[in-house]
Amino acid sequence: MRMLAEFFPEFSEILDNMDNLYAEKRSIDEKTYQFICFALSIKGRSKPCVLKHFKGALEAGATVKELAYILALVMREAAGADDCWTHDVIGDWQEIIRGNVSCDCEK
Repeated sequence: MRMLAEFFPEFSEILDNMDNLYAEKRSIDEKTYQFICFALSIKGRSKPCVLKHFKGALEAGATVKELAYILALVMREAAGADDCWTHDVIGDWQEIIRGNVSCDCEK
């Protein structure tokens, strides 16, 4: 965001306003909010956000055991999604071996 703040401050300001709007209109409790943000931060691979929401969840009353469960849940769901997606992609593996499927990536 530092680059955006410098070169596109209007966008950064809108994001800040969006955060304020979410806080104002939030219809879930703080702990649930932190759990969701923690999970999304893991999936998004954002170290600062993982740390922020890990700490935020603890401050909202979460336990480390609950956060470990959230981490395991994210990993399990990601693995399942990766498994399904990969099997969809290589479902015709026999045709791939025969050379009848092009990846359209060879130039």
